[in-house]
Amino acid sequence: MSRNKALAVYLLGTFSQLLLVCLVVFFCNYYGVHSVLVNVFGVMIGGISTALWGSIVAICYYEIDLKKIIKDFFNIHTSYKHYLLSFFLIVFDFSFILFGGKMLEFSWYLPFLMFFKFILFGGIEEIGWRYVFQPILQENLPYFLSTILTFFSWAIWHLLYFYIDGSLAILQLTPFLFGLLTNSFILSALYIKTNNLWICVMTHSIINVLSQLTIDTNQYETYLIKIFVILVSCYMVMNKKEEYSRN
Repeated sequence: MSRNKALAVYLLGTFSQLLLVCLVVFFCNYYGVHSVLVNVFGVMIGGISTALWGSIVAICYYEIDLKKIIKDFFNIHTSYKHYLLSFFLIVFDFSFILFGGKMLEFSWYLPFLMFFKFILFGGIEEIGWRYVFQPILQENLPYFLSTILTFFSWAIWHLLYFYIDGSLAILQLTPFLFGLLTNSFILSALYIKTNNLWICVMTHSIINVLSQLTIDTNQYETYLIKIFVILVSCYMVMNKKEEYSRN
C-alpha cells in the first residue's frame, strides 16, 4: 500500500463510517424515532471509526499485526520520564486553575471512573490520529504542517461525532477548537518524543477528565496558556530532532 493510498483509505473509511451513522441519526430524528439503543450504537460505531480504520491501515501499510496494535495500546511499561513528560504538559495545559479557574465538586472516585470511560471514548482515537495518520503525513511533510492537517481532520471528525451524541447544539466552538488544537500539539509531541501509544491514550483520557471537571473563568488567560503549551510542544519536537542529529 502506498503512502497516499494509506492516507486515503484512513480518511475515506473513517469519515464514511461516521457520516453513515450521522445519516441514521438524522433520519431517526426526522421521523421522531427516539431510542436509547440507537443512540448507544451510534456513539459506539461512530466512536470506533478512527481506531478501526487506523488499525486497518497500520496492518496494511506498516505490515504489523493486530496483536502488536493491542500491545502498543496497553504498553504501560515504559520509562518514568515519559509519564513525567505527559504530566508536565497536562499541568501546564490546566494551569489556568491557578489564575481564577475553578474545579467542580466531585466524589473522590469519579475521576478514576471517568478515566477508564475516556480510554474507550477518547483515548482509542489515538490509534488513528497519532499512531497512524500523522506519522504517515510526517513521512513527507514537516511536523508543524502535519499537526495542523491532523487538527483540521480531527476537528471535523469531532463535530460529526458531537452531532451523533447530541452535544453539538451546546458546544462552545471557539474554546473547543482552541483546546483541540493544543491537544493536537501535545499528543503529537508526546508520540514523537516517547514513541509510545499508551502515553498518548493516557494523556488524552486525563485531558478529557480534567476538561469535564474544570471551568476556565478567564478565556484570554486560558488562550495564552495554551499558546505557551503549543510552543513547548514544538520545542520538544525540535529538541528531539537535535538529539538525532548529534547521535
